[in-house]
Amino acid sequence: MRVLFVTVAAKAHFHVQVPLAWALRAAGHEVRVASQPDLLDTVVAAGLPATAVGPPLAQEESVAELRRRQERAAERLTDPPDAQELMRMTEDRPEHLTPDFLDGLFTVMTSAIFQNFSAEETVDDLVTLARRWRPDLVVWDTLLMGGAVAARAAGAAHARLLYGLDLVGTMRHRHRESLTARPGELREDPLAEWLDWTAARYGGGFSEDLVTGQWTLDPAPAALRTPTDLPWVPMRHIPYNGRAVLPPWLLEPPRRPRVCLTLGISFREVMGGERTSVQVLLEALAELDAEVVATLDTAQLAEAGPLPANVRAVDFVPLDALLPSCSAIVHQGGFGTAQNALVHGVPQVVVPNDLWDLRPRAELIERSGAGVRWSGTGPLTPAELHGLVTRVLDDPSFARGAARLRDEIGAMPSPADLVPVLEGLTHRHRRAAWTG
Repeated sequence: MRVLFVTVAAKAHFHVQVPLAWALRAAGHEVRVASQPDLLDTVVAAGLPATAVGPPLAQEESVAELRRRQERAAERLTDPPDAQELMRMTEDRPEHLTPDFLDGLFTVMTSAIFQNFSAEETVDDLVTLARRWRPDLVVWDTLLMGGAVAARAAGAAHARLLYGLDLVGTMRHRHRESLTARPGELREDPLAEWLDWTAARYGGGFSEDLVTGQWTLDPAPAALRTPTDLPWVPMRHIPYNGRAVLPPWLLEPPRRPRVCLTLGISFREVMGGERTSVQVLLEALAELDAEVVATLDTAQLAEAGPLPANVRAVDFVPLDALLPSCSAIVHQGGFGTAQNALVHGVPQVVVPNDLWDLRPRAELIERSGAGVRWSGTGPLTPAELHGLVTRVLDDPSFARGAARLRDEIGAMPSPADLVPVLEGLTHRHRRAAWTG
């Protein structure tokens, strides 16, 4: 069969798709990847055929446009709260999940996020590609609903592949429940309205599978999954970190416990900048009787100043190769980093911010016993970070908790195991193509 993978132009989102794409290719199926032009080099580097759809995502410009869309969407609401509050997809306090909150949430999310990733030109290109290439199955990024529209327009089966917690599925269910309790004239559903309008351009109409797929592929273990009643297919996470040449020192076993400190853009937003400097963080870790491997780019090295004696700075090293030698990892809670650590049974110290699902993932990791999280609200102090890392290194229960999740992931079906499952689901879920 032919399988089209659709992803937003973000490396981390695409990396989750690569092992399944290659499993399908190895089984003899045809595979293509569609994304904005920004990602094409990354797709080709993974050995997969790529097709550009829509304009470049242009991350910096997209952030500015996102803020503008937030403000415009908030203006349509009566007495709106802060726009960032209106995008709190992780909200789970019953007293806050009011119909007005949920209406505002999906008003802003639809305008600022979903329409941004599935711009008209992007969806046009996806539909044209799908109708010409005729995939049997479309596997799409949960934030790029244009992939579902393209699948239905071409008559293909389609599934979401999650990158992180299923916040969309959870909040969509809550919003639909709140709508049923309202009089008909007050039932506003901005997400359904936008998708109905989008689908109508190709001869179709709205259905819930355009939001949550005909089924959902989830690479997270059960302990780190949000409960939903959606059709769900578990898939073992196989780490893919992109192209890399491994440094010789990775072949040598560490003489002391090794701690990985990830220092990417998100990390700097969480633990750098206004909260604390990279230099202070490294000085705090310098007091550990451990070897610290910190991923630092040129700008971060300049900020860090002289490195402590126990810190090895590297611009990039694949976590899949580094983590088997580590006793702990410090990171911001991103899905890819957390999953890499889980696969290798490495205890985690998570310092999250409010971006997407970072805080609830950190809570789930802590609840599972596989690590700890920083739950403070002010600047993170070196003493706090030192205490968290020391606790994880000294208490063997965290290693046992991480090992339990590692074993749980190892028991999940691999991408190769899922190939016949996907063949069967595709056969059952294909529908007539829209005309128009």
